[in-house]
Amino acid sequence: MLIHPMPNPIAISIGPLAVHWYGLMYLLAFVFFIALGRVRIRQAHIAAAGWKKEDLDDMLFYGVLGVVLGGRLGEVLFYNPVYYFHNPADIFAVWKGGMSFHGGFLGVLVAMYWWGRKKGRPLMQIMDFIAPLVPLGYAAGRLGNFINAELPGRVADASLPWAMIWPNVDNLPRHPSPIYQMLVDGILLFILLWLYARHPRPRMAVSGMFSLLYGCARFFTEYFRVPDYNVSFGGITISAGQMLSVPMIVLGIVLLIVAYRNPKFDTTPPVVAAK
Repeated sequence: MLIHPMPNPIAISIGPLAVHWYGLMYLLAFVFFIALGRVRIRQAHIAAAGWKKEDLDDMLFYGVLGVVLGGRLGEVLFYNPVYYFHNPADIFAVWKGGMSFHGGFLGVLVAMYWWGRKKGRPLMQIMDFIAPLVPLGYAAGRLGNFINAELPGRVADASLPWAMIWPNVDNLPRHPSPIYQMLVDGILLFILLWLYARHPRPRMAVSGMFSLLYGCARFFTEYFRVPDYNVSFGGITISAGQMLSVPMIVLGIVLLIVAYRNPKFDTTPPVVAAK
């Protein structure tokens, strides 16, 4: 039987300064964004739309704000509002973990809209560009969750070769759900979306495919994770993560239908109005 190694959440400690693994995983996510973005802007159909390396650096600043603020607010409002109501100081303790992907997704939408207004780019053109850059960063975040021994899985059959005991929970074999989500919601999604986005697609199609694939992947992997809470509709019970994934699935389908019914390809650089 595997046992969670329960590593020290602090990666580096120098005097009073402590660098947490969780924070390093977010740094790795931003490195993935820049590295993959520089590969993406060399693709012919992306270069034709006028994307430059300077855009990546600029977007990263706005994106970090969106991810951190949106992700934390999503955790507070979507998953643990009662806890944070009674412990408001913990809202700022991001090094302890606790970042909602769905909240971060909404935060990035707002941040990219803000950046797009300055650069003369429509929001959906921006989201089509950055969507393939996101899943590997998400995978890094889930690895951070595993290192922090967060998001334990549901109880598993003891015969499952990778069933794992989480000493901070109990002595029952459990699914290593953060690893499932790292592999499926992160790495597998990255491969599928990167291959899809390598070729010219109508505006909104790449964003729609990301939303659809992530929503479906997350809905599936949530079956193996201990839910934050459950929601019941007409006798059907789903977890909070599954409930928040349903709108992403619907949004993805709608975006793909609209994209292919009236295809518009982004092949010219933006025009920024003079001030």
